[in-house]
Amino acid sequence: MSQHNLNSSFREKLIEHSLISELLKISWKNGSCSIEIAKPEVDNQGYDLIMEDLGAIRHVQLKTSHIGSSTARQKLHVALASKYSGCVVWVYFNEATLELGPFLFFGGKPNEKLPDMENFPVAKHTKGNADGIKNERPSMRIISKSKFKVIDTVEELYRTLFKIV
Repeated sequence: MSQHNLNSSFREKLIEHSLISELLKISWKNGSCSIEIAKPEVDNQGYDLIMEDLGAIRHVQLKTSHIGSSTARQKLHVALASKYSGCVVWVYFNEATLELGPFLFFGGKPNEKLPDMENFPVAKHTKGNADGIKNERPSMRIISKSKFKVIDTVEELYRTLFKIV
């Protein structure tokens, strides 16, 4: 079993902190030094981070996959749609170097609602109940990779998240 499997929680935090670091660098370089990032105490509303910069607030759900991964969809909590400027950032990374990018983005423009998710398929539990039935998870939707916008660089991701035009 690889380190990526054995230490997946560690890796997820490492990728999250690397992304935050890259966004902080951009805020530093553009001279604003104004980006704020917060984490919810409880993770039950579909987002991992709250980010604010340049007049835009984002509730962000983070997803990660290594480059070359066969993951073709993500499960998202419908509560994310009720959050201000909710969005999903799917971070791809190099397995060997942990370098970030490209990124996939699902969301609206800064300060706009997340696209409606009600018509997306309802997710099911990954494990069956005592009878082997995988029950539906009414608060979760399946969003295919094709619904995400491809973003090549962290600078372009920053503009997508915060630039109000």
